[in-house]
Amino acid sequence: MKGLSKYKRVVVKVGSSSITHDNGIINLSRIDDLAWELSNLKNHGLEVVLVSSGSIAAGAKRLNLKSRPRDVVGKQAASSVGQVALMNTYNRAFNVYDYCASQILLTRQIEIDEIMRVNAINTFNELLKMNVIPVVNENDTISTFEIEFGDNDTLSAVVARMIDADLLILLSDIDGLYSDDPNKNPDAKFIERVTEISENLQKMAKGSSSFLGTGGMCTKLNAAKLCIDKNIDVVIANSKDFSVIRKIIRGENIGTIFTRES
Repeated sequence: MKGLSKYKRVVVKVGSSSITHDNGIINLSRIDDLAWELSNLKNHGLEVVLVSSGSIAAGAKRLNLKSRPRDVVGKQAASSVGQVALMNTYNRAFNVYDYCASQILLTRQIEIDEIMRVNAINTFNELLKMNVIPVVNENDTISTFEIEFGDNDTLSAVVARMIDADLLILLSDIDGLYSDDPNKNPDAKFIERVTEISENLQKMAKGSSSFLGTGGMCTKLNAAKLCIDKNIDVVIANSKDFSVIRKIIRGENIGTIFTRES
């Protein structure tokens, strides 16, 4: 990979809308494209962790539900079914490129339980040493309000901090950070680089407009703040073409980068 950047340990987060069709069914071609990109990073010596949404949406469709469940128990049941389908799809996709995927399901308790956190860190490090690609999601089946992340932007930031990643890439259906909602305000300005997440910046954040997703710009800014406080760079970019991953790694100006470097 020409112009390979300084990054060596990377966490990539994809939202539900990035890997499913509009009807909630898993988009096989999108997952194949993602697997190619991440496997290619592995081929160049990078360590990669994938944080992936999509289990509830996939499960709802597999269970022939008319819509995504709204109640907690319904979401947990759909996630239990959907997570199997999601991991089977990822496993097949990575196998094509001779890489093995593993599943890691976490709750927010990982932040307050020292033994649990140490065990998770050891598992991540051992899997990366074994050249495995860990696929992480929230453990919706056992999550309650007190221990749920609620969105995978926050989960991915917690994972990046735990494993001392160099970079977190947040991929969804937005190009990056704007001064206002570009869908409503044609004068909204794109922000390429952020070195400090101020209170004013956080006020600009909007909620999610995606039917399938749960995390809007607010959760992405919170995730970025968690990371840059630990000197982990964060890039928010559009997932419409997963080749954006290699471009970010090469240091191209894609999306919005959050960094302590001036």
